[in-house]
Amino acid sequence: MARRRITGEDGHRALAQVADGSAGRSELAMAVRFTLEELAELAPGNSVEVRVPPFGVTQCVEGPRHTRGTPPNVVETDATTWLALVTGAVAWPDAVAAGKVAASGGRADLSAWLPVVGRRP
Repeated sequence: MARRRITGEDGHRALAQVADGSAGRSELAMAVRFTLEELAELAPGNSVEVRVPPFGVTQCVEGPRHTRGTPPNVVETDATTWLALVTGAVAWPDAVAAGKVAASGGRADLSAWLPVVGRRP
C-alpha cells in the first residue's frame, strides 16, 4: 500500500481548484501528488516509475522491482496532461499518440488504471 501524505479531502479540494481554474502552484502540486498516491494504491508494485516533473514521482504496477539506474518501465508527462489522464478528460492512447506522454517499457501502459479519480467512492 502507498504511504499516504495527502488526505482525500485535501486532494479532492486541490483537484476541484484545478478544474475550476482557481488553483495556484501549490494546489496543482497537491493535485498531482494526490493522484500519484491514488495510482500507487490502485496499482501497487514497483515495476513502473511514473514521473510528473517537477511535482512528483511514484512507483506502481506489479512486476519485477527496479533497484538501480534508469527503470525499464517509465512514464513521464507534464502536470496538465497527467491531471487530464487521471480525471478521464483525456484517454491514454490519445495522450500517447499526441506525444504528451513518454512511455517506455513493456509495463508502461497505464490505461488499465485510468482514470484514477472517480473509480471508487
